[in-house]
Amino acid sequence: MNHIILITEIVVAFSMLAAAKKLFGKAGIMAWIAIATIFANIFEAKNMMLFGLNLAAGHVMFGSVFLATDILNECYGKEAAKKGVLVGLFADIALIIFGTICRIYIPSAVDTANYSIKTLFTMSLRITSASAVMFFIANWADVLIFAKLKQLTKGKHLWLRNNVATIICNCLENFLFYVLAFYPAFGISQILSMGLATCLLECIIGVADTPFLYLAKLLKHGDEIENAE
Repeated sequence: MNHIILITEIVVAFSMLAAAKKLFGKAGIMAWIAIATIFANIFEAKNMMLFGLNLAAGHVMFGSVFLATDILNECYGKEAAKKGVLVGLFADIALIIFGTICRIYIPSAVDTANYSIKTLFTMSLRITSASAVMFFIANWADVLIFAKLKQLTKGKHLWLRNNVATIICNCLENFLFYVLAFYPAFGISQILSMGLATCLLECIIGVADTPFLYLAKLLKHGDEIENAE
């Protein structure tokens, strides 16, 4: 059942991102990055079983951010993609700050949500900091690798630069996040095991986003830069 839900989430999320580009152009993609970053961090609190592995539920939303920056890179240029990464980082920091503020409000006598909110937003400073740092590094690296490959291939082989940049940077994010967040509480062997498990899912999502990058490129909007570099 979870496999069907995963496929559905991938199709719906990536289709909505392509639609946001068609309807709103660059502003729609920037908005998606902020929304997806917030959703991804919230969904990470839930675990699910996929391929016999215990995985967090935020991976599709995180993956959609990589797709969004690749769309920006391809259609609006590298600087627009860099700005998209900064928008995502800003949203990440805002979630941490205001999630903490909401959590520490003293609830009223009739409140029914406080326990759930405290559970959801009780964040370890080390884990949330590691998440924000790796979000920035991985997405920034994705922008640079994508742009460099576009230059080397003279704008050809969109599928190649999309998959190489996304998969490399997703795996980089996974492994380094676990190191920053959990070492030395967890040993290197445990960190490698967790990283490999999440990389499997990230690779599937990374490959699955390629048709939607082509779709987003076809869905033109009036604010696009011709032959963006």
